[in-house]
Amino acid sequence: MLFFGGTLSAGEQAEGNPIQEQPPLDHNPLSPDGHGEVEQNQQGVLDASSTIADGAARVLQCYCEHHCPDNVQNGTCETRPGGSCFASVEEVMDEETKQLVPEWSHGCMSPEQGGGLLQCKVGTMSPQIHGKSIVCCDNKDMCNRDLHLEYNPRTTTTPDPPKVDANSVHQIALLTSVVICSTVFVVVVFIVYCVYRRREKRKPAYLMNSLYNTTNGHLPIADLVEQSSGSGSGLPLLVQRTIAKQIQMVHSVGKGRYGEVWLAKWRDEKVAVKIFFTTEEASWFRETEIYQTVLMRNENILGFIAADIKGTGSWTQMLLITDYHELGSLHDYLQKRVLNPHMLKTLAHSLSSGVAHLHTEIFGTPGKPSIAHRDIKSKNILVKRNGQCAIADFGLAVKYTSESNEIQIAPNTRVGTRRYMAPEVLSETLDLKSFDAFKMADMYSVGLVFWEMARRCITTVRGAKNTTTCEDYALPYQDVVPTDPSFEDMYAVVCVKGVRPPIPLRWQDEDILVVLSKIMQECWHPSPAVRLTALRVKKTLVKLETDCTIKIV
Repeated sequence: MLFFGGTLSAGEQAEGNPIQEQPPLDHNPLSPDGHGEVEQNQQGVLDASSTIADGAARVLQCYCEHHCPDNVQNGTCETRPGGSCFASVEEVMDEETKQLVPEWSHGCMSPEQGGGLLQCKVGTMSPQIHGKSIVCCDNKDMCNRDLHLEYNPRTTTTPDPPKVDANSVHQIALLTSVVICSTVFVVVVFIVYCVYRRREKRKPAYLMNSLYNTTNGHLPIADLVEQSSGSGSGLPLLVQRTIAKQIQMVHSVGKGRYGEVWLAKWRDEKVAVKIFFTTEEASWFRETEIYQTVLMRNENILGFIAADIKGTGSWTQMLLITDYHELGSLHDYLQKRVLNPHMLKTLAHSLSSGVAHLHTEIFGTPGKPSIAHRDIKSKNILVKRNGQCAIADFGLAVKYTSESNEIQIAPNTRVGTRRYMAPEVLSETLDLKSFDAFKMADMYSVGLVFWEMARRCITTVRGAKNTTTCEDYALPYQDVVPTDPSFEDMYAVVCVKGVRPPIPLRWQDEDILVVLSKIMQECWHPSPAVRLTALRVKKTLVKLETDCTIKIV
């Protein structure tokens, strides 16, 4: 910015001294070397000062544009005494293009503040900062018409606020919500886990104290199981191992394909210990897994107590500790005793209840998967003191959960006891992808066990009121296959010839035998789809007490 002009000091006006040449207020920044314009303006100041009368303030005529009084276009304006003319250039926003463009203006400057001296200095010293440049003159009328300003765009601008995208706002809000919810979820899960771990740690400690409490006596095994997790899957592993170490063997009570069963004692309580052969490690793992299934415990399933592996570098014992039933297996029981109709009904109903519990899937938290036994026979069924059955030996069992739709089974269909195998197992046509096929194979075996029971149930001889009779104990197909039949023997009899165990005529004289004969014939039907389910058999036997004319459906 450049200010041109000259004034007389008060002392010079009073003495009447001639007007002296006044130096310019500032140099002109528009000239590259800063000399040419200054010299011209200085000469103009001398010319103007020679025309100013003593004691008079000059009134100038200025060229005006954009700042004219009454908005006159391309006109002139008149300053007040002491005023000056100006020319300016300023950055303005073009409404159409939305860009900054220069706008030139001319007009009159008011005499306040030394004839616009302050405004001219600000515009000259920092035009790039303010975006406006202004030059003033007062040496002659219309002096601002010839003033030319160079436009210098503003270099320091206020940045525009960043534009906010609506999608970005939604994404940020969504991300924030996910982070907060995830954090809360992790915290809740961690708290629940800590509480659960604390409770689980307390239970084994409490049960261990009960095991070692010798002053006030010890808890029976039944009470220990009752005080466990309550899930029906047995005692905690620490308690199981402690019990296994305290077992005292008494004597052997029998041998099977997978191991030997011993009578043992734990603190004067009788328990059964099944010692697996070293070659049957997979069976021990499988049976232990089935027994420890959640909600597995049932009054018609052999009560599981503990499982452990003991041994040194030279030998290994895989132990399975269960309840002990002194009456032994159903196979042994039926050879020594005869049954009355009530005892037969109790045995049959309890067997169907145990199988129904195995086959039924329980939904919920916790839940229980469906289980197929795959080796139901009279030797794998124990008789309790109350006359009920308890199903044992789950080394070949398979599990199925409808949620995962996965059947946990080895790819070998020829397993179990050949005498009790269903026709589809003998012919190797069992559908391995259908769990119902495994359950129906179990029901075939149940029908054969019913037949073994029914033979030992007494009935009154016709024409002799005080005389009863029953058949001798026999295994299914005992009269048509060898003692240890092969697959080919059983396939020829069951599948090719379609032979089934005979139904004696005397069974028509007793209601329970009539019902059981119908049930067993439905169970060993050649077509698996025709066979009765365990739940249907159970309900039929329950209704037998109130209605003896039951129709099997």
